[in-house]
Amino acid sequence: MSVHDSRIIEFPRISDPRGNLTFVEGGVHVPFAIERVYYLYDVPGGETRGGHAHRELEQVIIAMSGSFDVVLDDGFEKKTYSLNRSYYGLFLPRMVWRELVNFSSGAVCTVLASMRFSESDYFRSYDEFVAAARSRGRT
Repeated sequence: MSVHDSRIIEFPRISDPRGNLTFVEGGVHVPFAIERVYYLYDVPGGETRGGHAHRELEQVIIAMSGSFDVVLDDGFEKKTYSLNRSYYGLFLPRMVWRELVNFSSGAVCTVLASMRFSESDYFRSYDEFVAAARSRGRT
């Protein structure tokens, strides 16, 4: 996969004077059944999260509050997305290295994942990831 397979997904918004509502349905708004949901919060200024890639897992990353940047790398190219709206999600295909940086104060990042946690699905070494990505070539 490549950074070009990543994309912003706009979720439905129902506006109401009492407050807005957004919903996400697996297989409808995201291109997979949602098997796991987790969130990052209280990230200290200057810290980086992520720093890994997945062999098979796909994700959608949402800035529920505040903002942060997502730097994607497919072993050939890099692409950066800035997330700052709770009704936008960033789809990340498999085999894309990700780093989450520039967290604003109070930022909350929610991640929707296509699989449950499996350590064997991770690339934790960037060099190992790049070697695997380049051996597959661009897909």
